[in-house]
Amino acid sequence: MKRLISLDVLRGITVFGMILVNNGVGHKQFSTLQHAKWNGLTPCDLVFPFFLFMVGVSIYLSLKKFDFTPTPKLVGKILKRTAILFLMGMLLHAWDMMVWSEPDILANIRVWSVLGRIALCYGIVSLLMLWVSYRHLWKIVLGLLVLYSAILVMGNGYAQDETNLACIIDRALCGEAHLYHKSPVDPEGLLGTISSVAHTIIGVMVGKAISEKKSVKERIFGVLLIASFIGVAGYLLSYGFPLNKRIWSPSYVLVTCSLAASMLGLLTYVIDERGYSKCFTFFRAFGVNAFFMYVLSEALASIMWYFNVPGTVYDFVNGIINSPEWSSAIYALLFDASLGLIALLMWKMKWTVKI
Repeated sequence: MKRLISLDVLRGITVFGMILVNNGVGHKQFSTLQHAKWNGLTPCDLVFPFFLFMVGVSIYLSLKKFDFTPTPKLVGKILKRTAILFLMGMLLHAWDMMVWSEPDILANIRVWSVLGRIALCYGIVSLLMLWVSYRHLWKIVLGLLVLYSAILVMGNGYAQDETNLACIIDRALCGEAHLYHKSPVDPEGLLGTISSVAHTIIGVMVGKAISEKKSVKERIFGVLLIASFIGVAGYLLSYGFPLNKRIWSPSYVLVTCSLAASMLGLLTYVIDERGYSKCFTFFRAFGVNAFFMYVLSEALASIMWYFNVPGTVYDFVNGIINSPEWSSAIYALLFDASLGLIALLMWKMKWTVKI
């Protein structure tokens, strides 16, 4: 099967969205560009789960080339990439501390991160795919979500304080100094990895559906069927277990995977079936170097803030339009667009940075 352009495009849209929501300025921002405070779901809360979902899709497409056969070389490659991604997540935090000349980096570096969560899910699910038959995956997803639901019930999992089992485990393992400081519950903490692995496996299952030896329309139908089923299940489950990104609740897994699968199906029809790929070149350029663009954005953002570039641009724009929300969004869009130019240049030069 030829490369799925729609997957690159959706990955690019997602990374563009991640950079956009991470670079707002000021205390007043559009609600759509802010995460839900606790329970709930905003468009901002879709970017990370979309990316994690696509990690699952990519795992299937990648390991399919090796016929899902475990070899020392392949296992070593998976473990190496897992370690690199996890360490990069920590190094990004260390870089931010260095830019701001914060003391005792080793004593205060954050252990968990977005890249760290991706690393664990990538490593666990990739190794799982090498030794577990595909037909058992849905059982594993169900088992993980049931297990995590039970933990949330018994571990005070919806409490936004130190009594939450997720908080207790992270502090016992890492110490408070090495965790997220804006909330007692670390949004990328260890316990949430349970449901995040299930999330990634759903991506694997959609990856199989989208790459089967059938017509594009039949594959799209299969993806939308999965999306519909898990979407309804997630909606019903949300009555007992509300949507919550910070603890990666079971309903959040199902609903966001449903939305991601639906969007992938739609883009596959528009791009891979109807051939409108040139309309999405900007996002495709982002998508083929997704990890690099995310890391670059995080590294550059620290430098920008150090030299107060965001504040200067914000004040200038706000002085003209007198709208804190739009001023914040305009800076974030300018920053994102600048990175987009880098992505397009790399695309034109055919430079691909693999992490």
